[in-house]
Amino acid sequence: MIPVVHHPAYVSPAPPRSTYKWSKNGLIRDLLLGEGDRIAWTVPAPMPQRWLEAVHDPDYVAQVLSAIVPPDKERRIGFAVTAAVAERARAVPGGTWAAARLALEHGFAANSAGGSHHALADTGAGYCVFNDLAIAAVRLVEEGDAASVLVVDCDVHQGDGTAALLAGRPGIATYSIHAEKNFPARKARSTCDVPLADGIGDEAYLAALAATLTPMVDAMRPDLILYQAGVDPFAEDRLGRLSLSLDGLVRRERLVAGLARARRIPLASTVGGGYGDDALAIARRHVTAILTLGEAFGL
Repeated sequence: MIPVVHHPAYVSPAPPRSTYKWSKNGLIRDLLLGEGDRIAWTVPAPMPQRWLEAVHDPDYVAQVLSAIVPPDKERRIGFAVTAAVAERARAVPGGTWAAARLALEHGFAANSAGGSHHALADTGAGYCVFNDLAIAAVRLVEEGDAASVLVVDCDVHQGDGTAALLAGRPGIATYSIHAEKNFPARKARSTCDVPLADGIGDEAYLAALAATLTPMVDAMRPDLILYQAGVDPFAEDRLGRLSLSLDGLVRRERLVAGLARARRIPLASTVGGGYGDDALAIARRHVTAILTLGEAFGL
């Protein structure tokens, strides 16, 4: 069985004037429910406030949890922070942390949301409110669940918030492979960045991923990999600039999972980005990623 973490708050009503596809997480849940006994479900506890504040500015955390985020920050996020959005923003990091703990036990686990890699210390950005990857990594190390954590980000956009929030943190490293000319315009510095030219397809992408991630994993030998499995490198993604096929995305998951499993490194995944008018097609790509990763770990 594949351990999957899901919280009811992930399926949040869309805030006013939002262009983000809020139905995506509900569709991901429904598609995974269709897998029946193949999925082992876990409902996470919301992330305690003190762990949100271990990464984010306490004033910003208070703004989000009270749903009184200033308009300029809501514009950076891309939607209004309502009470429902605030509940979801607290549940998602709890889900990524729970998936990591399950991965340490089973080898692999997935959060059915998360990957909010643009959120910065004192503001959200790019549809991201709190940075669940950074929060989970810091908590895992500081509570002693893992001495070292590697965040591997394969979203088409650079994980700028994750890189900035985790820079200099003992035992934590960041890797991002992304379209060089895509959002954000101003990139942060990950431990390892792999910027790619527009239009790169399956073979060149997978070659670059293998050539850069393999030596990093071998040099670090982390206790856990947190994997942002964004599906927006897909050629038809509305906000992507790369040209991966559906088969290329599947091969990417097998490559990342294979690196981890061959070295007996547990891996926890989040869904990350995926954009377009057909929310069901996007949800299917996310579910394919989860199922492919689970299969690669023999689950």
